[in-house]
Amino acid sequence: MNILKTAALFAVLAALGACTNADRFGPGGAGGAGGAGGIAGSVSDPTSPAYFNQAIGDRVLFAVDQSTLTPEAIATLDEQARWLLTNTAYSALIEGHADEQGTREYNIALGARRAEAVQTYLISRGVAPNRLRTISYGKERPIEICSDESCYRQNRRAVTVITAGAGV
Repeated sequence: MNILKTAALFAVLAALGACTNADRFGPGGAGGAGGAGGIAGSVSDPTSPAYFNQAIGDRVLFAVDQSTLTPEAIATLDEQARWLLTNTAYSALIEGHADEQGTREYNIALGARRAEAVQTYLISRGVAPNRLRTISYGKERPIEICSDESCYRQNRRAVTVITAGAGV
């Protein structure tokens, strides 16, 4: 019985050892290089949605009861527009969100105005309208849950979700 356990242990260790050899598929690994030297689909690949989310930023924040874009939001949206214009194989769903204050109906309408403000801005920067669509979740999908301004601030947002396909 011990011989079988030992053989099974060595087989598992050999298999795990093969998984740690980064160059087993040649230089650059299995995925090859994408974009500017990053692994395709990773945060270091400037053509990937992961890069869009991390390096550019997938969200903009709003003031209380507002759908007006702030200077910080405009700076982020300028980068989003540049990325979308360069990466035409992707489209975007723009989600509008609100904090927990106010009625469900009010917050759905506010989230819609926020998403539309982002969409309108991206279109003004040259992104084709058929690559963008909007949805409002109002206060139904908070990312922070507490009855405090620090949470409310994070929930007053529009999120640009990148999807494969040039038209949505």
